[in-house]
Amino acid sequence: MNLPDGFARRMVDWQLLHGRQSLPWQNTQDPYRVWLSEIMLQQTQVTTVLDYFPRFLGRFPDVAALAAAPQDDVLALWSGLGYYSRARNLHKCAQEVMGRFGGVFPRRAEDLQTLPGIGRSTAAAIAAFCFQERSAILDGNVKRVLTRVLGYGADMAVAKNEKALWALAQDLLPEQAADMPRYTQALMDLGATVCLPRKAQCEACPVSLVCRAKAQGEPLAYPVKTRKLKRSSATLWLLWAVNAQGQVWLQKRPEKGIWAGLFSLPVFESESDLLAAWPEGAEPQYIPPWKHVLTHRDLHLHPVRMLGSGQSGPASEGQWVDAQVWPGMGLPAPIRLLLAGE
Repeated sequence: MNLPDGFARRMVDWQLLHGRQSLPWQNTQDPYRVWLSEIMLQQTQVTTVLDYFPRFLGRFPDVAALAAAPQDDVLALWSGLGYYSRARNLHKCAQEVMGRFGGVFPRRAEDLQTLPGIGRSTAAAIAAFCFQERSAILDGNVKRVLTRVLGYGADMAVAKNEKALWALAQDLLPEQAADMPRYTQALMDLGATVCLPRKAQCEACPVSLVCRAKAQGEPLAYPVKTRKLKRSSATLWLLWAVNAQGQVWLQKRPEKGIWAGLFSLPVFESESDLLAAWPEGAEPQYIPPWKHVLTHRDLHLHPVRMLGSGQSGPASEGQWVDAQVWPGMGLPAPIRLLLAGE
């Protein structure tokens, strides 16, 4: 495939004039900050990360502080960002950076990729931004940009086709290593602000003159991906047990499965199982159920609030937690909203 003329140069020049310049994780070569932002930005909007990033740095200013923290503290600060496996891997990764690399992030993408939660594209981003390594990124936004520019119509659901796009992405890199940070940022910026999934703003694109999808008049036809992820659903009955002191009964979820490692109201598969778990509770109050949408799964949540007069708890793993304590714990977003009465 013939590569577009001057692609990298056009991207670098455009980023300097029109790209994003003032995000808090930019203009730094600190791999800890770049890594943290890259993990937070996976599946999460920039506007959301702008709130979490400074709070996280305030509590864990460096990789040593993060590695030394209890996992529950990390999950509590992550609460509301979703995709909690990211937080667990973040914690494991910090510990491995301390244990395997003496507290210093490795400089090569190849080595970064051996750390928990760091995939090929994230490793390349850290290496490019911090160490100017000529290593290609290929996240969802960049796949869209490159398939459109190249007119790459192979099915991205097929592994060999994605592998071929990786090779093309590597071929498109600027020759000068010094251009790598700005070029990498340019790809991210273009995919996030101009070359959008449902709208290609070709008039604002620095590479529109060499874009094959635009020349064909069909930018939204790319990327091609035939295999759709199957959605599933689950019905969860939530026991909202409150004692006379206003404490709520919370259990720590298993390390695998829904809400892994977080604190939650006890979860049951049926109404009868829930009611049997706390016979001492007063007349059950049925909260209107609602659907909580995850990426590949719909959770149909049925909360039942019950008040108790004594100190004995439900017949489930857990503990009574004071009303002023649970807001600082790692809770799934729907449980937090429920307890807060929102």
